Amino acid sequence: MERSRHQQLPSVQPSSGRPGTRSGQTGAAGDTDPHPTGRRTPASAPAPAPDPAPATTRRTILRGGLALGAAAGAALTGDLWTGQGTAAAATVDYPSAIWAPASTANYTAASRPSTYPINLVVIHVTQETFADTISLFQDPAHAACAHYVVRSADGAIDQCVREHDIAWHAGNWDYNTRSIGIEHEGWVDQPAYFTTAMYHASAALTAAICDKYGIPKDRNHIIGHSQVPGTDHTDPGPNWDWVRYIRLVNGT
Repeated sequence: MERSRHQQLPSVQPSSGRPGTRSGQTGAAGDTDPHPTGRRTPASAPAPAPDPAPATTRRTILRGGLALGAAAGAALTGDLWTGQGTAAAATVDYPSAIWAPASTANYTAASRPSTYPINLVVIHVTQETFADTISLFQDPAHAACAHYVVRSADGAIDQCVREHDIAWHAGNWDYNTRSIGIEHEGWVDQPAYFTTAMYHASAALTAAICDKYGIPKDRNHIIGHSQVPGTDHTDPGPNWDWVRYIRLVNGT
């Protein structure tokens, strides 16, 4: 979930600690969509200003095309529907994660992998703080979200969308339908956010996803948002250590 490359961003340091409160807090996030949800607010990281409204809506861009999505929904009426109703279940797919549900307006409910195979993991960088990212995902007007968000300071993980549902995170409907999206707190040009705790926690999550769905643990199947066809995003950017990350995913 990456903010426009042309916007100037403040220099921000990673947040620390994992406060337990989740009362009402507002915020805004880059590429994935939230709304005030009462998140754990980093004490030392000021929240960047939200993006100006784009000419093309996030719903169209990150969902990957409404027309194609509608066609898919028509073909799978028994198994797939647009997420506007009640959130599926408050059960996490990854035991170490905390359930922080995205608005049902920001993803498509489905029955993967029976309706679509899951064969990719897409790595994102939020271009927002952890708390603001969750808030954006819970905002029904944001029209985007990822399955997981990993915090910089301690590697804490929130799950926002169930893995069987289709999160609108890649900007390409085909890639959305067959991938799990993982957001990482930080900015692409601030490598201090990519902490050891974050790398290890995220790699363990990705390894578990790959084991569950039989996804090869390589760079052809664990990709950056920038590799998705049709995207103009650069995340996770040149400061993301892919060699280190893939080694951690493979336990080497």
